Amino acid sequence: MPEKTHVCVARIGAAHGTSGEVRLWSFTAEPQAVAGYGVLETAGGARSFEIEALRPAPAGGCFIARLKGVTDRSAAERLRNLELYVPRARLPAPQPDEFYHADLIGLVVEDGRGRAVGSVMAVHNFGAGDLLEIRLVEGGDTVMLPFTAAVVPQVEIAAGRIVLDPGAYPIADAVAPEA
Repeated sequence: MPEKTHVCVARIGAAHGTSGEVRLWSFTAEPQAVAGYGVLETAGGARSFEIEALRPAPAGGCFIARLKGVTDRSAAERLRNLELYVPRARLPAPQPDEFYHADLIGLVVEDGRGRAVGSVMAVHNFGAGDLLEIRLVEGGDTVMLPFTAAVVPQVEIAAGRIVLDPGAYPIADAVAPEA
């Protein structure tokens, strides 16, 4: 599924109970809004799901969701780790200085002097905040950087770049030494 035409809004977690409910991790600004986007699709559009019911999980951090057509624990277990997408056209346009994570994929990563350090391969969140996975120009290795204003003070979607603050995170100097 093209990253620019569809946006990942949720991920299915473990089964919850015996009646087919699942844990659902929402990636929307207002977490409960995920239930209002209509039919959600897997990558490539091979499968689609509709949220019938959504409530906060007892332990917090995610929701308990009932998905239309998922009626037992075995079916729910098979859905674990599926990412769910909606067409970008169904989402509100971002405000100035806002963007969707999908907009970051492919952006050039520059140091404070305008030198290309790499490009954004993915945006991850393992529970402690967003991380940018960056493929480095030198060597082709990837690194993970915290996606914070201190590390990434500039995001310029229209210009196709983000700028790192080498003082906040010295990766730029490590991979692009002075010539």
